[in-house]
Amino acid sequence: MTTIRTPADEAEARAVQDELRRLVVLDEAGPAAGTGLVTGVDVAYDDERDIVAAAAVVLDAATLDVVDRATAVGRVAFPYVPGLLAFREIPTVLAALDALTSEPGLVVCDGYGRAHPRRFGLASHLGVLTGLPVIGVAKNPFTFSYEQPADRRGDFSPLLADDGEEVGRALRTQDGVKPVFVSVGHRTDLDTACAHTLRLARDFRIPETTRQADTLCRQALRDAVEGTRGN
Repeated sequence: MTTIRTPADEAEARAVQDELRRLVVLDEAGPAAGTGLVTGVDVAYDDERDIVAAAAVVLDAATLDVVDRATAVGRVAFPYVPGLLAFREIPTVLAALDALTSEPGLVVCDGYGRAHPRRFGLASHLGVLTGLPVIGVAKNPFTFSYEQPADRRGDFSPLLADDGEEVGRALRTQDGVKPVFVSVGHRTDLDTACAHTLRLARDFRIPETTRQADTLCRQALRDAVEGTRGN
């Protein structure tokens, strides 16, 4: 695992992104959808108290049954800056992953990988630091353009940068619902990332990994906040 660095300011954070971006692996397909283990990670904040809670939930990729879960709570160590959110989340997410008793397999972030202004969102950052295959599945696009995909589950359209580069896909996970936005993080390709997303979004718009991790990190945050009130 690459050493975690907490930058002192925005300029240093961007320099760290530039340095780590060179380590992103984009020429691997990644594990096949529906095989092995897949882990969702998510975070919740209490901005008033500067508390961040992270959750990691491991699912069997074939059945979507929960295999393992873990949480971690920490202090927000970096201010809110669009495009630099990973620096607020990474330390606590890594702690949650480290607390798992099983291997994570493929990791799914509620956020971006290549679909990021600097081509280095949370999914890429986490992948480089852990060496794991990671994808990003976001609820909303960041700064990129796309056309609405057709209405059926599995339909997609490219998520395009200003220069025409395809940085991700708007993917319809359920008939007639809003798409999600899939991008490669590390050690996967876009076709594989979309295949995993569809398998994980079996019943709902959002992947089951994200749904499970979201519920768990919110509970961990509530418990942490209650703990501070009791002190």
